[in-house]
Amino acid sequence: MTAQSRALVTEQGAMLLLVVLVGLNLRPFITGPGPVMEMIRTSTGLSYVGVSLITLLPFLLMGVGAFISPQLQARWGTRRGLLTALVLLMLGSALRGIADNGLVLLFTALLCGMGVAFVQSVFPGIIKQQFAGRMAMVTGLYSAMIMGGGAIGAQLTPWLAGTENHWQQALAWLAVPVALAWLCARYVLAEQKGNRPAPGLAKQLLARPRTWQLMLCFGFVNAGYSTMVTWLAPYYQQLGWSATSSAGLVSVMAVAQAVSAVGITLLARGQDRRPWLWLTLLLQLTGFAGLLLLPELAPWLWVAVCGMGLGGNFSMSLVTALDHLPVPQQAGVLTALMQGGGFLLAALGPLAVSLLLESTGTFAAGWLMHLGLVSVVLLTTLRFNPRYYARAMASA
Repeated sequence: MTAQSRALVTEQGAMLLLVVLVGLNLRPFITGPGPVMEMIRTSTGLSYVGVSLITLLPFLLMGVGAFISPQLQARWGTRRGLLTALVLLMLGSALRGIADNGLVLLFTALLCGMGVAFVQSVFPGIIKQQFAGRMAMVTGLYSAMIMGGGAIGAQLTPWLAGTENHWQQALAWLAVPVALAWLCARYVLAEQKGNRPAPGLAKQLLARPRTWQLMLCFGFVNAGYSTMVTWLAPYYQQLGWSATSSAGLVSVMAVAQAVSAVGITLLARGQDRRPWLWLTLLLQLTGFAGLLLLPELAPWLWVAVCGMGLGGNFSMSLVTALDHLPVPQQAGVLTALMQGGGFLLAALGPLAVSLLLESTGTFAAGWLMHLGLVSVVLLTTLRFNPRYYARAMASA
């Protein structure tokens, strides 16, 4: 192996490490509060709708921020923007250690949401550029790390909170792995001005109906994810489970997501992603139906099946969006916009369920709502034929 080949292998290894570290930090701040939601409600006096904002606000910020991120990336550059975003995520997580009221806690959710919005917007484009020949596989790894990080956050938080309900300190510890990701990004990433997206590209892409179709599908599916991480543990606590046991269900869901996110990108063959998207949607329909109709018969099974559907769909949605355009910078902006509109829709999931919960007293209407949303996505993805990608994105 030549010195140049060794240097390339080292560079690729360092980039893979960055993919792992960044992915692991994009969900713990969202999944962590769910298992200790009752502790938070007791300490802060927030209502069900109020605590749902802990999840809703980051998703809103991730949505709005994804529309702004391409312009910021064009102006600041990828490296500077990513490092700044990770600082916001680290600061938001750390400040939860002193969040003694609902207002401070919601402010930390805003900081974390702003940071993650930029990271999620630019990172798929980085992957397509750095791993052109292995884009789908590395995207699957990235997605798996996101889901795995969610599992870690859900499982660690009640354990760190302990029996004395130290939920603030438990959530603050999640700032430590963000610091490691920041150090890795500072070392690995180099700024390359020529790789910045064109400032007006986002406006061009928003004129394409396909961009909005991708947003709709991504949003309706991730509304299921945001609902699950917010209300799955409280749902089973309402059925008599403990905080630790219900947190285990969130972890099972996240692990299933991680396995599916990697596995489906390894199994998928050919340019037509629709059969794999449909498989993930059918898994979600099965999981949500189980939670609605027979929640205590096989809870681990329903959660795992639903998690496989959610995780597999997340990675395949990113790959599908990246497939639409051959140039990494353009594909990255399209993926950012898909996530932007998608996360705005996803943010409404926990809020809608909380309103249904307060009006009906049960979660049944919420699970029924998600069955309907997944069905809409199933019909919309019929349009995603790769033979017509160029026509759908013409002039982009």
